[in-house]
Amino acid sequence: MFVSLARFTCRRSKLVLYLSGVLLVIAGALGGGVIKELSAGGFVDNSTESAKTAQVMDDRFRAGAPDLVLLVSDERGVDSPAVAAAGARLTERVADEPGVEQAASYWSLGKAAPLRAEDGRQALLMARISGDEDQVQSTFKRLESHYEHRAEGLDVRVGGNALADKEMSETTEKDLVKIEAVTFPVLLVVMLFVFRSVVAALVPLMVSGLTILSVLLVIRVLTLFTEVSALASNVTTGLGLGLAIDYSLILIKRYREERGQGSETDQAIATTLRTAGRTVLFSAVTVTLALGALLVFPFYFLRSFAYAGIPTALLAAFVSLTFLPALLKALDHRIEKGRVLRRRTPKAEEASGEGFWHRLATGVMRFPLPVAGAVTALLLLLGAPFLDLRLSLPDERVLPAESQARQVGNDIRDSFRAQETQALNVVLDRTPGPGDRNVAPYAERLSKLGDVSRVDSEAGTFTDGRLVQRPSELSKRFGSGHSTYLSVVPSHQSLSEEGRALVKDIRDLPAPYPVQVGGPAAELTDSIDSMNARLPVALAVIAASSFTVLFLFTGSLLLPLKALILNCLSLSATLGVLVWGFQDGHLEGIVGDFVVTDSITWTVPVLLFCIAFGLSMDYEVFLLSRIKEEYDRTGDNVASVARGLERTGSMITAAAVLIAIVFLGFLISGIVYLKAIGIGLALAVLMDATLVRGTLVPAFMRLVGKGNWWAPKPLRALHAKVGLREK
Repeated sequence: MFVSLARFTCRRSKLVLYLSGVLLVIAGALGGGVIKELSAGGFVDNSTESAKTAQVMDDRFRAGAPDLVLLVSDERGVDSPAVAAAGARLTERVADEPGVEQAASYWSLGKAAPLRAEDGRQALLMARISGDEDQVQSTFKRLESHYEHRAEGLDVRVGGNALADKEMSETTEKDLVKIEAVTFPVLLVVMLFVFRSVVAALVPLMVSGLTILSVLLVIRVLTLFTEVSALASNVTTGLGLGLAIDYSLILIKRYREERGQGSETDQAIATTLRTAGRTVLFSAVTVTLALGALLVFPFYFLRSFAYAGIPTALLAAFVSLTFLPALLKALDHRIEKGRVLRRRTPKAEEASGEGFWHRLATGVMRFPLPVAGAVTALLLLLGAPFLDLRLSLPDERVLPAESQARQVGNDIRDSFRAQETQALNVVLDRTPGPGDRNVAPYAERLSKLGDVSRVDSEAGTFTDGRLVQRPSELSKRFGSGHSTYLSVVPSHQSLSEEGRALVKDIRDLPAPYPVQVGGPAAELTDSIDSMNARLPVALAVIAASSFTVLFLFTGSLLLPLKALILNCLSLSATLGVLVWGFQDGHLEGIVGDFVVTDSITWTVPVLLFCIAFGLSMDYEVFLLSRIKEEYDRTGDNVASVARGLERTGSMITAAAVLIAIVFLGFLISGIVYLKAIGIGLALAVLMDATLVRGTLVPAFMRLVGKGNWWAPKPLRALHAKVGLREK
């Protein structure tokens, strides 16, 4: 197959380049505006209790978590007659807006104390917007212009989830442009040192450009059938850029080796695709399989990275195996034009056989146990903070400091005693009506729970087990037919360990009727539970698929097992550094301003694990392909490891540095968890390319010896028939 592909791309190089140009134009025209079609949510499993509760709240009560929050200020004080009258008019005005289901404020709720700031000059107005995420955004954009700055003679600042989602999408779009503007020039400079000629350095950027635009086109098509997270465009664009450069590097390096040994252009391309091309294809398969594990999770935020990431890996390989060979054919010897540094020829490397990586591998294999023990201890030390991992849903605090949603959210937290916008909704079924005597005792018991500020219900308002406000006309909103709901306002941050504990306490508390609990803290609890329930399946998919591919590639049972263990070890160290840096806040100010919330967005560890695991297996295939090639030729385990690392060590390190630059570009982003993803992926690939590939792999392979290549006789026979070899 690869020989036929090489012949076609060489004979029809102009056609391939022409078709690639057409694809570039079409993809750029249709995929360029995809950001506007993406969504900012996707963190909720619709099958969970909290999601079903939200639907019940919407269907029966036309209520739920507020999408729009207005922070109303006036120096005269919110209780002055003029301000109170203006506040009441403002509440009625918002409630009458098309698309608004419910609006309530300090003034409409009988001057509810928690909706009044401690200084008496600010009060809250909260509204719920009807419809799905897209409809909420459409309505919010219209409302925002009506109420920003001044309304009914009052100072008004807009905040809430709808604004946070809007700013998330806008920030994502701006960040993508800034990241590309910064990383591309840096990459070009670094690639001049890696490829040692201007033309050769430009080739990977051309491959990556075609790959990225093709990916954006695929994402655009995907939005016609399913929701795709806005963050998927950033990460998959970075992944596409990194993989395209990686694959270009391995192909160009092998092509140069063949040319340096005297092969003509066509023959060099054929050998390159037959050997390195096969490695590229199966490297893309390993990344695809790792990303495919994200499909087991019922959150479209995570699934989006599979929807977009899988085509990214496959397109990077496709473009590298078609467009790149055609470009090499067209350039011929001109790929060496613009030489900036003198490059040692492959013959010189082969003659010496004593490069840095060869000496490193040989040194490690002289003392495998001490080296393996020391490096393993270091990785375990780095991973120790991961044991204290605390997870949370993202809110406006993940946005940059200049974000209005974040500023308004901070002001509400600082000036108001309770988390009014984070209330839990407790729905009771089969309640006969407002006169039901069971509601009041239950509301009273709820109000006695720790971290509860108050409970609002049709039976009145309860605090610390006492009725502090009798039922009024406004209390009727809590009932609908044979159902009622109670609003439980927490006294502490809802998206926290305390918030999750409160959800458990409410669900464990005996109730007079069947209960459903919803709200932000319940969504967090259910999301983590849902993720944990499916995590073993995802890990099994990754382990089984990676093990299978590496077995087919090497014919060994121990080498795939070694790869799985070492990858998990290095990834645990990466996650430990993230907990230390972002959850504990030690990187605050170093990687930019962010709010230390004592937690990490719950999707980050899963996403990092799947992507970084795929990239680690990518490098594993690169390395083992050359070690296996040498072992098949010589049968010498020690020499083949040293020689394989010598031939791939610099390439893997260069690839890791280049892809790390891409992901470190995410530090430019104003979104905290995108910074964490960038740092995590960059650290993972660098750690894998240096500590793991440079020390642990040679140490392990030296200790195991010829057992590296062992497999039972039936599996050896199977590998002889279907194994993946470089012929």
